[in-house]
Amino acid sequence: MRKAFGSSAFFCFISIKHNVSMLPKTDAGKDRGREGFKIDILGYVRVSTREQNEDRQLIAMREANVPEKNIYIDKQSGKDFERPQYKRLTRRMRRDDLLFIKSIDRLGRDYGEILEQWRILTKEKGVDIVVLDIPLLDTRRGKDLMGTFLSDIVLQVLSFVAENERTNIRQRQAEGIAAAKVRGVRFGRPAVPLPENFYEVHRAWRDKKITLPAAAQMCAMPEGTFYSKARKFEKGE
Repeated sequence: MRKAFGSSAFFCFISIKHNVSMLPKTDAGKDRGREGFKIDILGYVRVSTREQNEDRQLIAMREANVPEKNIYIDKQSGKDFERPQYKRLTRRMRRDDLLFIKSIDRLGRDYGEILEQWRILTKEKGVDIVVLDIPLLDTRRGKDLMGTFLSDIVLQVLSFVAENERTNIRQRQAEGIAAAKVRGVRFGRPAVPLPENFYEVHRAWRDKKITLPAAAQMCAMPEGTFYSKARKFEKGE
C-alpha cells in the first residue's frame, strides 16, 4: 500500500506540474482571478481643480504597478460631483477586478457616500479594493467572514474620521472668516466707486426735482442699483 501511494503521489505531482506550466501568461495590467480568468488592475484618481494637481496620486498608482491606460482621472470643480470617469470605470468593472485608490475619500464627498460606493463595488460589483494610504483596507486579505467584518468596521471608522475632519476644516474656515470680518477685512469683489455726480443727483432726487429713472440714467446705473446705493449712503454704510 505504501508503494502504491508513493506512485500515485508521484504521478499526481507530475500532472500538476504539467498543468501549471501550460497556463497562459497574463496580459499587461491583468492578473488571474480566483476562477482562473483574467482580471483588470485598475486605478482611480480624483482631484479638485482648486487643489494640487493629481501627480501625487498618479505616482502612487505607478508604484502599485497600475498600467497608465487603466487609470481613470476626474477633476472636480467642487460645484458638482458627476465624476464621468468614475462612471466609465464602474461600467467597465467585472467581478474579481482589482481597484487601487490613494485614500478612501476618493470614493465620495462624505461618510454616507463613501460607505455606499464601497458597498456597491465590493458587494454588487464583486471587485477588490486596495486603499494605498491604509494597508489594512485591502479586500484581498481576509476573505472569510471575520476578515470582511473587520474590514467593514475599519472602513466605517475611517470614513467617519475623514468626514469629521472635513467638517472641522469648514468650521475653522467659517470661524476665520468671521474673525476677519470683525477686524474689518472685506471679502468678495471690491465695491464699484460711486460716480462723481452721484451726490448731486441723489440730492436732486430726494428733493423730488427728478424722478428715480432719471436719476439712475444720469448716474449710468440700473434703477435698482441707484436706489440701493442711495439707501446705503443715507444709512452711512
